Amino acid sequence: MATAEVERKRGQLAAMAIAAVVIVIGVPLWWRTTETYRAWLPVNQINELAKLQLQLSVDVEVVFARGTLTPEQQKKVPLTQTQEEEHSADENTALRYRYETKHRTATIMEEDALNKPTAAEADLSLHTLSESPCGSVVVYVIPESSSLLPEDVSVYIGQRRTALLRIGAQMKVGRTLEQLLAHLGPRVKQVLQVMSFSHTDITAALSDRVRLGPGNKESIADSMRAFKSSPGYEITFSLLNPDPKSHRLHWDIEGAIQSYIQPLLMKLAPVANFSIDSQILYYAMLGVNPRFDSNLQTYTLHADSLAHVINPVEARLGSNAASSNPVLNFLLYVPDAQHSPLYILGRRRETVPSNAFHSPRWGGIMVYNVDDLYGPEAAFPVSVNINMAKVMGVFLAQLRLMLGVQPSSPPAGFLVAPCGSTGLADWELDRLMWSRTVENIATATTTITSLAQLLDQIGNIVINDNIAEQVSSTVTSLQLAVAELEAGNLGFALQYSKEAILASERAFFDPSLLHLLYFPDDQKFAIYIPLFLPMCVPILLSLLKMASEARQRLKDKEAKKD
Repeated sequence: MATAEVERKRGQLAAMAIAAVVIVIGVPLWWRTTETYRAWLPVNQINELAKLQLQLSVDVEVVFARGTLTPEQQKKVPLTQTQEEEHSADENTALRYRYETKHRTATIMEEDALNKPTAAEADLSLHTLSESPCGSVVVYVIPESSSLLPEDVSVYIGQRRTALLRIGAQMKVGRTLEQLLAHLGPRVKQVLQVMSFSHTDITAALSDRVRLGPGNKESIADSMRAFKSSPGYEITFSLLNPDPKSHRLHWDIEGAIQSYIQPLLMKLAPVANFSIDSQILYYAMLGVNPRFDSNLQTYTLHADSLAHVINPVEARLGSNAASSNPVLNFLLYVPDAQHSPLYILGRRRETVPSNAFHSPRWGGIMVYNVDDLYGPEAAFPVSVNINMAKVMGVFLAQLRLMLGVQPSSPPAGFLVAPCGSTGLADWELDRLMWSRTVENIATATTTITSLAQLLDQIGNIVINDNIAEQVSSTVTSLQLAVAELEAGNLGFALQYSKEAILASERAFFDPSLLHLLYFPDDQKFAIYIPLFLPMCVPILLSLLKMASEARQRLKDKEAKKD
């Protein structure tokens, strides 16, 4: 009897010890070793960035030349004015444009520059005197008697960040300086719409975030034509020779790139990085058979059939698997002797002057005819030296469109200078940088907000320290980009926005986020129940038996007392 009682107590103590070890040590250890690691994220700051509040500040300088101000008006100069415009794109996106305009009179050296024979020479001389910072605009107000501008031109926009604005003689007679500035205001605003940015450009840059209205059809078309903002682009030039038996083609693509493309890409270096390659494809045919037009006595490709040209050719182009950057394809097609000459027809069945077309966010194709070499005494294959100046002129225009440099449509009375040898004016670069900065900020904000919502909804996704670091880096870069944009430092704002979009994409597409994404709770129970149930059942039964015996002893004691 005593031995049975000792064994019973020993079993109770063993069950209690095992339960204590399981509860005190086992369960916390299992919980700690199997919990999902989730590093801290700046959720409050991400939520603040989700409500995008952007302020774009532009420094404008209006310089009055000799003969544009009366002595009384000159006494009140220099003068600074600030104008602000507010626009609400949607409930989560607000835009504010701030123009800080400084008015002053021209210096002696600037007066000498404005006395040059032509506006182009004056623009170059003013640029050598002082280089305007990125994103700023300088407007020189010249008298009506100035010979810099033709009679029908009131505003000249040069290759840099300067503009010449002619003032009428009747504008300053009997007017105070405030009245004169109020009269000049709309003209200066038109100059800023051309040289800096417009509300249409900014809303088009926000097209992935904000739904555009029906009145922005042109902006939608322009934004869909250009490639989305990216830290880098791959540019490929391809020469298509469908029949090497007809002609032997020679093209100096390396020299052409150095002369025509490289100056543009060097100027676009703040926007993105570029890499260029070229190739020659033999027996590469178009996906559409040209039709012979008896009226034109030529083979033609109609605009409706151009969409079917790209896919068969694209299969021959190859791809760069080592890079994730977008690829811009530029193809030069030389038709064979049986289909020469070959011309592209527009929607109204008129021949396209450039004999080329472009596909949005893909590239362009140009048809280069050499039928004048196919004479009756020609010896095949005909040796052809391609005129690279003609070809690169077309490809350069297409490249500008693909990268988002939209052709300007200035108001009446405006004269815009050619962009020069670089293929891009300074103010065109500024317009592109404004749009790219806003687009980068909006894209990075959307990406990091979506990631935060995803991680909040799915609790079993692991958040490693490197992901938290990338998220924090994105938030910091976005805050700096918004601050620099507000301060008018366009170059720094673009750089921070590029860093933000790179960090946000690295965080969003990190492969470690998918490790436990498809490991739901029911699978956890299916794994743990076969392991813990056989061990827990005896322990629970022993504890229940001990509790029952304890209650029975308590009842027996109360009965004895009674």
